[in-house]
Amino acid sequence: MTPVTAVSTRKERIAWYLYDFGNSAYAAVVLLAIYSAYFQSSVVGGAEGTKLWGYSVFVAMLVVAVISPFLGAIADYSGAKKRFLFFFTAQAVLFTGLLFFVVKGAVLMGMVFFILAEIGYRASQVFYNGFLPEIAATEEMGRVAGLGWAIGSAGGVVCLLLVLALILGTGGSNLMVRFSFVFTALFFALAALPIFVWLPERAEKRQLPPGETYWSIAIQQLRHTIRTAASFKEFLKFMLAFLIYNDGVIMALDFAAILGGVLFGLDQQGLILLMIMVQITNVVGAYAFGWLVDRIGGKSTLVLSISLMVLDVFYLYFAHAKTEFFIIAAIAGFAMAGIQSTSRTVVGLFSPPGRSAEFYGFFALTGRTSSFIGPAIFGWLAATMTAHYLNLGLDATLAEQQGHRVAVLSIAAFLLLGMFLLLWVNEKRAVAAAKGTS
Repeated sequence: MTPVTAVSTRKERIAWYLYDFGNSAYAAVVLLAIYSAYFQSSVVGGAEGTKLWGYSVFVAMLVVAVISPFLGAIADYSGAKKRFLFFFTAQAVLFTGLLFFVVKGAVLMGMVFFILAEIGYRASQVFYNGFLPEIAATEEMGRVAGLGWAIGSAGGVVCLLLVLALILGTGGSNLMVRFSFVFTALFFALAALPIFVWLPERAEKRQLPPGETYWSIAIQQLRHTIRTAASFKEFLKFMLAFLIYNDGVIMALDFAAILGGVLFGLDQQGLILLMIMVQITNVVGAYAFGWLVDRIGGKSTLVLSISLMVLDVFYLYFAHAKTEFFIIAAIAGFAMAGIQSTSRTVVGLFSPPGRSAEFYGFFALTGRTSSFIGPAIFGWLAATMTAHYLNLGLDATLAEQQGHRVAVLSIAAFLLLGMFLLLWVNEKRAVAAAKGTS
């Protein structure tokens, strides 16, 4: 086996890994464990909080879906990825810290600050991912990216443990919950700092073709990516299935903490412990389903993992005890890892040699497009059904719980429809087309 020649220093790779360590802390605290539940219950309250949280996610992800192709063109041509990475990272850090000032009733502030933090977090990833080809040779990109993912997951767990210690030490006061956003912002900033100090910008600025702008180049790249994918019918069918079942996964992630609070009465400490457990089972699931792909194929593994997630969602619909919710969350973490990691693997299997970047670009675009639809539907459905049950005479607490239980079924609907479409994908034909042997 030919040895891989290192294209970056150990310090440069550590800097790249540490950035993932930091931005995963943002995802764990703001998206998953703390801010979502705090916004829903303490800032807004009731099913209206769930609806507005869903709309906030919708706006943030819609903006990211629209600007990502443009940012990708900038990343390719500007030779200034570090400057843009710094800008969007600073935006994420600043508005994460400003979440401290979001108190009860400050609904608009809570939405705007979160949307801006989320846009910064998501947009920065375009430029962060752009450094991977500069620090890793083609033969080792999978290993380097996988290690970055694992270190990132560890960052989320470490930050949650530290925040948990802070909250427990003060009796779980709202002030300390709000301070956790400042702490997370500092955690993210400090972990991100090495990438701006140790990692050089290797790519040189490329001249735009005469008469072209970053926007026109972005549109051309997008058209080319879509045309490329369209010539591979099985891959396109897979992307349609992914577009739908991935929305179910995003919905489960975005509303997990809210469901824990509304349906099972979990406090902030309980939600943090829950998300730490989900992170751990997620790692286990990624390894387990990765092993399974090699033995039964990508499509069968996906069907299995989606089926497990669907059963888990129905279990959630009928569950009432806190212990049950922890079991449900553990299964969900395991199953979602299978869905997400296997989906990435299938894209690689369906990509022609030397064109994987184009196919992964389309995969990323599809993921961003799908991730804003489901949260808006879930939030609207929870609020609408809560109002329905209130009109039937149920008390406010029970009506809110019943409204959220009905909304949970929308997660299953997205997963089932996506899996149904997946069944129509011919994996053997797709792999043959990728190899040029069909």
